[in-house]
Amino acid sequence: MSTQNQTKIIAESNKQEIYIIREFDAPREAVFNAYADPEILVQWLGPEDRIMKIEKYESRSGGAYRYFICNRQGKTIAAFNGAIHEVTAPERIIQTFEFEGLPERGHVTLDTVIFEELPDNRTKVTAHSVFRSVADRNAMMQSGVEKGLNEGYRKLDALLQLKVIS
Repeated sequence: MSTQNQTKIIAESNKQEIYIIREFDAPREAVFNAYADPEILVQWLGPEDRIMKIEKYESRSGGAYRYFICNRQGKTIAAFNGAIHEVTAPERIIQTFEFEGLPERGHVTLDTVIFEELPDNRTKVTAHSVFRSVADRNAMMQSGVEKGLNEGYRKLDALLQLKVIS
């Protein structure tokens, strides 16, 4: 496993979007499957000190999802849901994302995740999220998302290194 795979987050001032870019030392199909298969996703998404529970995950164009992040004792800390607009294996996933803990509904992002094949069986993942407002984007950036992303990606690196994903 390479130590050079750092997560790059681009969040320019006064814009309603962020880009998350990360390379993985694994084939594109394996990385795509880690995002699209709920049995694999539940093993790596989120911070290291949290457990993910999936209520629904329909990994197909026109599907939907809902999952929970829980503490080690199983108590729900946060819930998220969205509509899956497109799943084009192994190239792209387009979906919405909503945190259910806000006082009002409707703070939804549109997320596009692109999986790019690199030389030597490596993969570049570029996630582009468009928020409803700059304030929503700023709130996400201040929520600790970077820590959770990096911890989740470390778990994904370990799964990919074990070659348990194909």
